[in-house]
Amino acid sequence: MGDQKNPNDKRVADAQRAHWQATYTQHPQMYGTEPSEPARHAAEAFRAAGAGTVLELGAGHGRDALFFARKGFTVHATDFSATALEQLIAAARESGLADRITTTVHDVRDPLSVPDASVDAVFAHMLLCMALSTKEIRAAMDDIARVLRSGGLLVYTVRHTGDAYDGKGIDHGDGIYEHGGFAVHFFDEALLKSLAQGWKMHRVDAF
Repeated sequence: MGDQKNPNDKRVADAQRAHWQATYTQHPQMYGTEPSEPARHAAEAFRAAGAGTVLELGAGHGRDALFFARKGFTVHATDFSATALEQLIAAARESGLADRITTTVHDVRDPLSVPDASVDAVFAHMLLCMALSTKEIRAAMDDIARVLRSGGLLVYTVRHTGDAYDGKGIDHGDGIYEHGGFAVHFFDEALLKSLAQGWKMHRVDAF
């Protein structure tokens, strides 16, 4: 009984998937074409570590995946929005980067269809702080560890409890609050430290 998912968690997850699909449909390339600052930092860290392959989780319409490809990495991008990935594929073709990028529709709540120890680096910008329970976040971290090669790097960003919106909006429990249709899990320091168990944490920056 303890392993069964809360039915409310599934309802929230399904609602979020539909919301993101509609958002990407109504606002193509909603985040623009310039890479995020975390992606710029990650590219430098990945290159310094000698990485060649990057798995991006929650890639959206692909501004960071395209950036990684332009920097010479082979990129596999995942997102639970098929609409967003279609936009990414189109942009990759237009940019001449289609040979460096592959995509898979994937919900981070499910195991990755990626072989063990097969990627050099993983990048997840604002994915793990979506409408995921703490248990689901831990499972996702375990799966990321599974697919990373020995010594591989994970760079991820999340919204935290210092955020002005933490504790406001619709309370879904487990640190998840919904604002304007978007549900966010706000991370505290204890959660960050617990997720780092079994990992070598290189640095934590306020973002």
